[in-house]
Amino acid sequence: MGDVGNNTLYPSLGTNVTMIDYGAAVEIVFQGTNVQTPENHPMHLHGFSFYLVGTGYGNFNETTSPETYNLVDRPEVNTIGVPKNGWATIRFIANNPGVWFMHYHLERHASWGMASTVIIVKNGPTNDASVLPILPENLPICS
Repeated sequence: MGDVGNNTLYPSLGTNVTMIDYGAAVEIVFQGTNVQTPENHPMHLHGFSFYLVGTGYGNFNETTSPETYNLVDRPEVNTIGVPKNGWATIRFIANNPGVWFMHYHLERHASWGMASTVIIVKNGPTNDASVLPILPENLPICS
């Protein structure tokens, strides 16, 4: 998706995992333009609420689009609709360590491979900011 001026560009197949440091400020831009029937794309991120800081139509422009961001009274949500033929930008602080699924929020489309990515937020500096151990030390191992 994105700039559709060259119709010989095709998305690649694969699973994406994004590693993020604990406490990092994260900005994600979703681009929702496409060659075929455009539609609103609901995107959902597990493990976080985030701020919707901007939306627009057409392709996101790294220079001019951020000038339209709402940084004053932005909504805090966990699912957004990326406008058809447009873009949406979210921001959050990566303060919840673990493995989190970010995906297109229509299950049928996710089964078609439209699941976005997995975000792994690394452990923080303290036990309270880290994922619990996989197994308690005193748990018997199955044989």
